[in-house]
Amino acid sequence: MVEERAERHLAAILAADVVGYSRLMEQNEAETFERLRVHRKELFEPEITKHRGRIFKLMGDGLLAEFSSVVDAVECAVALQRAMAERNTGLAEDQRIDVRIGINLGDVIVEGDDRHGDGVNIAARLQQLAEPGGIAVSRTVVDHVKHKLVLGFQSLGEQRVKNITDPIGVYRLAPHARIPKRDFSVRWNRQRGRRLVAALVLLLLIGVGAASWYFNGPHQQPIHRLSIVVLPFTNLGNDPEQEYFADAITNDLTTDLSRIEDSFVIAPSTARTYKGRNLDARQIGRELNVRYILDGSLRRTENQVRINAQLIDAETNLAIWSDRFDGYWTKSMQLQDQITGRLARRLDLELTEAESRRAQTERPNNPNAVDLAMRGWSLLNQPYSRALLSQSRDLFEQALRIEPDLPKALLGLAQTLAIGVNYRWSSGPDEELARATAAVNRVLSAFPNDAMAHFVKGEILRGGGKDFESAIDEYGAAISINPSLAPAYASLGNAKIRAGRAEEAFAPLQTAIRLSPRDPLLNIWYFNICHAHTHLARDADAIEWCRRSVALSPFWISYVDLASAYAWTGQSAEAHAAVAELLKLMPNYTIDRWVHAGFSDNPIFLAQYQRIIEGLRKAGLPEK
Repeated sequence: MVEERAERHLAAILAADVVGYSRLMEQNEAETFERLRVHRKELFEPEITKHRGRIFKLMGDGLLAEFSSVVDAVECAVALQRAMAERNTGLAEDQRIDVRIGINLGDVIVEGDDRHGDGVNIAARLQQLAEPGGIAVSRTVVDHVKHKLVLGFQSLGEQRVKNITDPIGVYRLAPHARIPKRDFSVRWNRQRGRRLVAALVLLLLIGVGAASWYFNGPHQQPIHRLSIVVLPFTNLGNDPEQEYFADAITNDLTTDLSRIEDSFVIAPSTARTYKGRNLDARQIGRELNVRYILDGSLRRTENQVRINAQLIDAETNLAIWSDRFDGYWTKSMQLQDQITGRLARRLDLELTEAESRRAQTERPNNPNAVDLAMRGWSLLNQPYSRALLSQSRDLFEQALRIEPDLPKALLGLAQTLAIGVNYRWSSGPDEELARATAAVNRVLSAFPNDAMAHFVKGEILRGGGKDFESAIDEYGAAISINPSLAPAYASLGNAKIRAGRAEEAFAPLQTAIRLSPRDPLLNIWYFNICHAHTHLARDADAIEWCRRSVALSPFWISYVDLASAYAWTGQSAEAHAAVAELLKLMPNYTIDRWVHAGFSDNPIFLAQYQRIIEGLRKAGLPEK
């Protein structure tokens, strides 16, 4: 007797569930049930049908759907999350219905209209790994859609999940990728796709291993398949002024390498903390959890420049590639391109022509203007202060007098103006934001895919105190273009707080810290985590994070939240001490100034902000 074999076929499975379903049902069972029914009938069922899918199982808090095309499944998931975000607009946090979605492509067992097997189980586990309002997919899904859709997939490393023997490669779909509204997708440039395929294959051949950091601890994961830190190039000349050129090489190489698909590149601000430290490559690799280290040196003699670079395997401490670059100082920008190009060839990575040659267009061969712009950015890579902003702004303005269209100088000027407004150091915020907007728009009109330009545009919008959704979109665009741009994640977190969505601030802030765990702005990022807790009335957590912030470097706003949180928890002596520290940094500061700071006009933010004000009164901050 021949045993009948179960029917199987390959399918894309979409698993969706409602976040906090039990809490919503407990609050109002009838209303929650009706709202979920309306979402299912008006959105999920028609959208899944539109994308040629079929729901095969309904649960109280979710559903499972099958698609014959994984592209259809991914596009459907993005459309669903986008529509849910729109439906949640304006709702209080406890009234929102957030959905998590997981997608897997795999073999399924057919039983009538139902589907079973690991293909379904993995989709359900991926859904549990997704963020509220987010999408998590398996590596198999990414492999099948990455040449058809550009959606900003970000690796979460290898994850072990319940009842699945082998670890699963998990990716999140960047929720802020700039995608046309029609179908939230953009078709991939075929030539670029072929190059990145070749790059990935060659990367696998050279055996670069896999992984990620945990957020706030030394827990080690398997090393990411392409993880690298670009250490500051050493200035061997006698002129200390050339330090800014060494820093520029670090920054530009980091930016270029971060565009390689599936790369994990340590932010330059963290890399700079290793400057001048004589450490073994293995130790740096362990501390930063990276597989490769790139370092080098430069020497300038009059108009001649010599640059040495080497790529080191952090596991073996062996140099696997080294090269020397000689050139003229007036061609210094081309030298940076040459370094990037040779490094890419050595790793068998082919960067697109547009990306590898973009610097030639952005940075004309005027070393005087470029020098000034580099020096301005070198200052902005340090902890912010009014004096520093004034110096860097002057350098950018000098550069623009020489070369009015220099993108680095335009963005630098716009950034200094935006920082001044965001930190309430500006005496004319409206005028300075208008000037910053004009500068960044000139860059975006010429280079619409410049990640830093989108980031700076977000800073300007955030400083305006009103249009935070547009600021969030700009940060998302910057992250989509350059997934290793740590400051964009940090500012995205702050924008979420100002938009009245403090609960959503933690994930991007944690990503910023993971990408740049030794950033000079780390105290501000810690404060933003504190601030999110303060807005959510989690005073004990707020105290912990603000204490971390001031332990790194005194920051006046951290003491505002500390004073309020201490007061709300009945710690009067600590609250008064925090007020005293605040007044040292901001003499004559009052509650009235805090009330009229104008950080946001969002009603949810303002309601939470009022609680901070009451805490400051309890702590004894003068009223006027």
